[in-house]
Amino acid sequence: MDLKRIVVYIAIAFVLMLLWNDWVKDSFNHQQQVIQQAQTEAATDSSATQLANANDGAHHVTTAAAVSGQQVTVKTDVFDAVINTDGGVIETIKLLKYPQKVGENNNPVVLLSDKSGEQYLAQSGLISNGHVVPMVFQTTQQHYELLPGQSSVIVKLVWQNQQGLELSKTLTFTRDQYVIQSDYAIKNNGSQLWAGQLYNQLSRQDPASSAGFLRYTTFTGVAISSPEARYQKYKFPKLADSPIDQTIKGGWAAMIQHYFISAIIPPQSSTTHYYSRVSDSDDALYAVGMVSPTIVLQPGQSYQTHYKIYSGPAEYQRLTAAAPSLNLTIDFGWLWFVSIVIFWLMLKIHAIVGNWGWSIVIVTLIIKAIFYKLSASSYRSMGRMRALQPKMQELKERFADDRAKLGQATMELYKKEKVNPFGGCLPVIVQIPVFLALYYVLIESVELRQAPFILWIHDLSLPDPFYVLPILMGLSMFLQQRLSPAPPDPMQAKMMMILPVVLTVLFINFPAGLVLYWLVNNLVGVSQQWYILKTMNHGSKRKDVKTRNTPRR
Repeated sequence: MDLKRIVVYIAIAFVLMLLWNDWVKDSFNHQQQVIQQAQTEAATDSSATQLANANDGAHHVTTAAAVSGQQVTVKTDVFDAVINTDGGVIETIKLLKYPQKVGENNNPVVLLSDKSGEQYLAQSGLISNGHVVPMVFQTTQQHYELLPGQSSVIVKLVWQNQQGLELSKTLTFTRDQYVIQSDYAIKNNGSQLWAGQLYNQLSRQDPASSAGFLRYTTFTGVAISSPEARYQKYKFPKLADSPIDQTIKGGWAAMIQHYFISAIIPPQSSTTHYYSRVSDSDDALYAVGMVSPTIVLQPGQSYQTHYKIYSGPAEYQRLTAAAPSLNLTIDFGWLWFVSIVIFWLMLKIHAIVGNWGWSIVIVTLIIKAIFYKLSASSYRSMGRMRALQPKMQELKERFADDRAKLGQATMELYKKEKVNPFGGCLPVIVQIPVFLALYYVLIESVELRQAPFILWIHDLSLPDPFYVLPILMGLSMFLQQRLSPAPPDPMQAKMMMILPVVLTVLFINFPAGLVLYWLVNNLVGVSQQWYILKTMNHGSKRKDVKTRNTPRR
């Protein structure tokens, strides 16, 4: 069995493994959706606070959205948000620049939500005497909107109890930013000492995946960061058995899903205690957050601090600017070091051409140019192998009944003609890591979500709706095989002829951007191979003519 066939089959097996893994996930998620829907329908809405133990005897909410407060709406160029005055909870965030589907601009992605069965909230408040302090904030407006010419809009929420303790929470929404600046001011206007803590957390129900069959589902869960471990991720079920319990300087805590992320970012110079909690209910709420060290305020004293909340698309550059290592939440897989280079190159090219499809084409051309000498050497080896086909056929006829002698004679022929039978495999081996790295770039990069190319390709992250690219890719593979030497074994030859059909069927459900890469890669490879073989044939003819015209002595 020749090495090229082995390499190709390994690649196919890996692809099949991905597809099988996706099918299993999709089947499991479908069952989970059915179970979750039944539980949601059977459950009644409840606003009761569910508490779980935390460090130093403190308690943190893992609760449904409050219903006793008023809703304050905030609209910017990127957000349509709702804040509940009961607890100052950010209970809804719609991402106005990210429609659910292409063309549905009035149906944006809902990231944070207070909807039963889909709850996903950003919460903060005070803890005193081991319990969360109930608070209903006051504000001067019920609607805030970022007007033309304004750079930001500020929402100030104020609460004060009968003992004179005051908390003001100021949320600043900035134009073209998914970072919400949260400034806190605690003031003791009473006559008694007050001691407590400030907490910030994200809580949500475990979301059922919406990924379809053959669409690889990426990580969904919780992640935290610290100077010692820049990226630690946890799937939601794991938090029940292995809760987060760490004291960290700086860092961040986040909830991650495909394409989008919410994160709480404390001051990087402060030290806070990170925790996770799971509520004990049918529709479990998972919480991750941080609680400050104990704050002690004498009468008349005040305390100020600030946090940031990122809630939006997992754009590499935005995450990089928001917090150290937050960009690591974009999971580029085990070939991340290759994916990062490809993605960086695509970003630079996109800044010039303005089209992600053409960026993929140009990146493919650059990759082919980098490996041109390697490919040329391989194609020459394949050309020499093809020239040996008549002699190899003679050996097959001579040793038809003795496979051992046939193999020995074939290797002697290779040695005599100075041909490496494995030389043509290198381009295939080089393509595999690039192919996988680009695969992760396409499925993880929100920049390519709903990115159009040309004509009927309106979303490079989805399959080609008319299967044109997969069919063209299959034809390019067939053409490439016609230029390559046929395997000596007839059965192998038939299997290699079927291979383009098999891969075409598999690639029908792959992202159009990935198929575009493979198509361009094949077309450039065919062109290179044709040119090199033509040059070799031309050189051979000139050599033969020179030999015939040389007079014998």
